[in-house]
Amino acid sequence: MSNTNVNPTEPKKTSGSFFQDNQKSITFIIGGILVLILLYWGYQKLYLAPRAEKAANQIYKAEEYAMIDSLQAKAINGDGSFLGFKEIAEEYSNTKSANIANAYLGGLYLRQGNYQEAIKYLQKYSDTGSDILDPLVTGLIGDAYSESKDYKKAADYYKKAADKRKNSYTTPLFLKKLGLVYEALEDFKSAEQVYQIIKTDYPESPEANMIDGPLARVQAKQ
Repeated sequence: MSNTNVNPTEPKKTSGSFFQDNQKSITFIIGGILVLILLYWGYQKLYLAPRAEKAANQIYKAEEYAMIDSLQAKAINGDGSFLGFKEIAEEYSNTKSANIANAYLGGLYLRQGNYQEAIKYLQKYSDTGSDILDPLVTGLIGDAYSESKDYKKAADYYKKAADKRKNSYTTPLFLKKLGLVYEALEDFKSAEQVYQIIKTDYPESPEANMIDGPLARVQAKQ
């Protein structure tokens, strides 16, 4: 017989709901979530939004300079009154303008033959979902590696650019460049394959109109 004493006058405990049993901890968790939401809202509205507006107000002048060869240094470094792409990218990070500034910087450094700086800034660019701009930036990295004669890396980026957003503008453009670096690597079979894709899948593209010559060239070398 059990020796456990039971007090008949003590009310019997019943297990409540999960919320009742854990009310204090759940209230603490909910409070923490609310604080995080408020912090995120404040960061977005009170910090990022004003910074984004300031960056947008600055970048237009750099874009104007970028269109004029003789003023491209001002596009990069600013003119004393308006910021250049470099400062916009550094001072207004996490804004759309800074992201676009990275793309501009990569393109300008590529034109100057400063391939390592071009790669550095182009790799900082984050995809926006654009069917044209996103593959173009990836393809520019391929251009920088190609100009540096690092054809294997160039091929990797041209393939990524061609596959990123399938369309009749950027896809055949970067397939053609991919074929050329395959030729530089003496991989004529792969070059033939990408040239044939241009001819078959993108017959209306400018690249398809001129692909018969390269196609015959790589076929002859196999």
